[in-house]
Parts: sequence; C-alpha cells; structure tokens
Amino acid sequence: MLAHDGVRFRVWAPAAARVEVELEHGRVALERAEDGTWHGRVPDIAAGTRYRYRLNGDAAFPDPYSRSQPEGPHGPSEVVDPTAFEWHDAAWQRPRIEGQAIYQVQIGTFTPEGTFEGVIGQLPRLKQLGVTAIEPLPVAEFPGERNWGYDGVDLFAPSHVYGGPDGLKRLVDAAHQHGLGVILDVVYNHLGPDGNYLRAYSNDYFTERYHTPWGDAINYDGPNSQWVRKLVVDNARFWFDEYHVDGLRLDATHAIYDSSATHILAALSKAVDGVLIAETHENDVRYLRSRSDGGFGIDAVWADDFHHTLRRYLVGDREGYYADYVGTLDEVAQCINQGWLYEGQPSPRSGTPRGTVARNQPAQQFVYVIQNHDQVGNRPFGERLNHQVDVERYTAASMLLLFLPYTPMLFMGQEFAASAPFQYFTDHNLELGRLVTEGRRKEFAAFSAFAEPELRARIPDPQDLATFQRSKLDLTEADREPGRRVQGVYAQMLRLRREDPVLALQDRQCMEARALTATVLQVRRWRDSQERLLVANFGDDAWPLDGPGAELVLTSGAAAGVSGVPPRTAVILRRG
Repeated sequence: MLAHDGVRFRVWAPAAARVEVELEHGRVALERAEDGTWHGRVPDIAAGTRYRYRLNGDAAFPDPYSRSQPEGPHGPSEVVDPTAFEWHDAAWQRPRIEGQAIYQVQIGTFTPEGTFEGVIGQLPRLKQLGVTAIEPLPVAEFPGERNWGYDGVDLFAPSHVYGGPDGLKRLVDAAHQHGLGVILDVVYNHLGPDGNYLRAYSNDYFTERYHTPWGDAINYDGPNSQWVRKLVVDNARFWFDEYHVDGLRLDATHAIYDSSATHILAALSKAVDGVLIAETHENDVRYLRSRSDGGFGIDAVWADDFHHTLRRYLVGDREGYYADYVGTLDEVAQCINQGWLYEGQPSPRSGTPRGTVARNQPAQQFVYVIQNHDQVGNRPFGERLNHQVDVERYTAASMLLLFLPYTPMLFMGQEFAASAPFQYFTDHNLELGRLVTEGRRKEFAAFSAFAEPELRARIPDPQDLATFQRSKLDLTEADREPGRRVQGVYAQMLRLRREDPVLALQDRQCMEARALTATVLQVRRWRDSQERLLVANFGDDAWPLDGPGAELVLTSGAAAGVSGVPPRTAVILRRG
C-alpha cells in the first residue's frame, strides 16, 4: 500500500525462507512475521511502479493482492494509488435488490471497442430502456486477449484488456451518474489455471478434499484456510470500497465447499454492505434465510427452473438438464407459482431429491431469465432464444418475464433480438488451448446431434479469433426492425414495472399463473381492487377473452382488442 514515505508491501508466504520485492532497479528483502506474512517498506517509489515477489531467491511472481497487471497475469504487478481517482457519485445511494431489473454484459463483446469505455457509451440507451443495473461478467485479469472472465487469476486486478483499474472506476462512476447500479460478477469457487501463481506462495490456497468441474477447489475449511478466507472476504470488500460497486454476483456457489462453523458465503454477507446474488441450481432456501436463522444471508439466487421449463416448452430441448422437465405450460405455471419447480422431489436424471420449499420468500429474491450467458453460450453454437423461435413467440415470452414480480435479468442484446450468437471463446497458450478445444467438443458427446466425431468437429473452436468476433453485438440492430419493435416492448414493460401500481409491487402472494390450454398461459396480478392480467398465446390460433370492463394496456404483436388474443401474442389487460 502507498504511504507518505514510499510503498509498504505485505504478502503471505508461510513456507518461504526468503521473500524479496523485485523492482526494475533491484530487490528489497522483506521481514518475516510469526503469522507467515512478510512485510517491509520501499522508499522513493510511487504509483505506477512495477514489481514482483521473488521467493527463496528463485522465481519471481505477481502479487496475490495485485491491483493491476498491465502486462497480463504473467507480468509484473503495478502499484496503484486507490485514492487518486476523482469520483463524482457522492450523492449516489447504493440500491437494494428490491425493484431491480438487471442487464448482464460481457465487456469484450458488448460493444465494438470491447472495453469499459465502450460500455460507458451505451449507458444512456440502457437507462432509456429502463434497466436499473448492469452486471458485467468477471473482469479480473485473465490470460490472453479474450475470455468470458471465468478463467481469472488476479482477483483484485481489473483486466488491462478492458481498461484496467481506472477504466472500471470510470464505468462505475458513469453508471451512477446515469442512475444505474453496478453488480459485478466474481468467481470464488475456482481460479483459472493459466497465470495462477498462488501455489508458489502456499499450497494451502487449494484443497484435494473437494473437486470442481473447472479445477481444484479453494480451501475454505482446511489448514491455514483463515488466510484463504481472508483473501476472498478482502476481495469482496475491495470491490465495494475502492470501486463503489453496488453488488456482487457469486459464480457457481454450489461448487464452493465449506464445512466450517461459518460458511464462507455467510461470512461474505456479513462482511459487505451491498447486494449479493448467488448462482446455484440447488433451489436451496438456506441461501435466502438470514444468518440468525441458519442461512447465508444472500439477497437473491438464480432460479433457473423458470428458464428451463419455458425453453423446454418453446423449443423442445430434452437432453442434458432439460430431461428433468416435461415442457408444458402447466409446468411453467407451477414453477411461477412456487418460485422454482423442484422443491425436494427426485430429479428424473439423478433419481435424488433436489430443492427445498421457498414459497414464502419474497419475489425479489428469485432472479428470472429467458436467457443469460450460460444458457446461450453453453449451447454448441451459442444460439439465442430468438434464433430458435419466431419473433412473435419470443416477444410474448419477453413480456411474460417482465410481467412477473420476480427480479428479471436480461442478457445483452436480448432487448433487440440480437442476431449475433454468444459462443464460448478463450485465448490460452497453445497447449492449454488445445485441451480446451478438445474438452469443449467432448462436452457434447452424449448429445444425439453430436454423437459422431465429425459432427462434434463442427462446434466452434473456442481458441479461434472468429469465434470471439462472431459473438460481438451489432448494436445498430436496436434501431432497425425487428429490433426496434422488440426493444420498444421491453422499454414499455420496464416502464410498467416502475410505474404501474400493481406491477411495481413485487408481491408474489398477489399473483397466480395457470395454463388455460396447452398453448395459452394466464398470469393474474392484483392489488386491492385493481387487477392486471397477462394472457400469453404461444399457439397458432386466436384465443377468445371474456373481458367485460377490461382495458388493453399492451400487446406484444399486432393490434388486439379485449375480445381476443391473436396467435403468438401476449396481451396485458387492466381491470379495476
């Protein structure tokens, strides 16, 4: 950290016999403390100085707490003055989860620039659209020039590819000036393999007691785990304190293993003052309960059952996790009424129970989507929902998402039915890249469409630059048909969520969903004597309405009266 008399360094390296700060002009030895940390002061250096820690006189490595890696994860760390940036958001009030409509972005593909600065240019459009917060995919330093962000290795260092520390601060500051919150995606279940030097400092950062699909599990409950827990808690606080973010989305929390008395998720919710959202398929109400009630105190969780039931119905997907769903509107309605579908009943795929009952939890604690980076990007060719259904059914599904009282999240480009896919892309070294390409294609070997090797070879190579380039949005589509019309429906729905006295109330106890037919879904919401009715007709025949005294508020497609709903159209009616 910077001090008036130079820079003070401190690093945990309990097994090292000697630790030195390596600078351009030489090395400075650090002193060992009893707790296994090494510390010391280097005079006459300032922000911008690049350094490494040299261990035992051998190899030198980046700082585990590095705030900046201007040459990437393999290069030196850079001293950053955390007080140098001039913020303009003193009047900003950090929002809670209530009332949020989240917009998920991948920095590299959201704009032509692929930078934090590029996102700033889109903030006026997003504000006009009506979302309340942006959620960037992970921005921690990663190897190469392109990555989803889940291979990050320097938790405290915003990627130099996107614009580094100052770039992210400018983005957060600009978002707040536009009245938009920032919820940052972070990864605490694993770290990427390329550029990950934590083992050089201590083997206790990781554990072999547990395993994740992406690499070694992080040690939250074994020997020396207090230092590992400190790293993660410090990192969470860091984003709130130094970068003014409003919340964190915690990646794949089902792969965070911790048997200690205080689970690391509960420790995180206690340590930070801001929104925490967990990505998990567990349907576990423990996440949402307060710490005093034995829970983790998390503000919201991803509720993927809604996406899975609706996509199974609309598109017919039935392999992989879609095998757990039957694909009817009755099932979609059941999921909506319960919050999620699985409440402890056995999964057909595994035969084991999944989920808990959470019907009394507030609506805002359930994050609902019709697409996100995973549900698009983890498909073989990165197809969006609007690539698989016609624009009428897609717009009707969009109105359904935004009519519900749950917290909606949009994936970038969703609001104008983007033509670009979102494919899985990386930029690893040649050997690791080869393994990633092979592994990506093996993932789909069990799917009937890719049973043969020559069919799997058609799956885009994550390492190919063209895979990344195909995934970039064409933002001009928002101003052309059908994008302009679809975006108009999104904007009107988001306005209704803010301004309509019934829809602005996130009260799931005043909501009921039911399938009227195999192709028509009705959702009713009410407040006192006022009622709002959404009828989504996903079929090819008109659906009659008995709407005495009803007023048409909005339709997803062609003009409709209260006497009927045209095919592949959703309408909202007002009564009272």
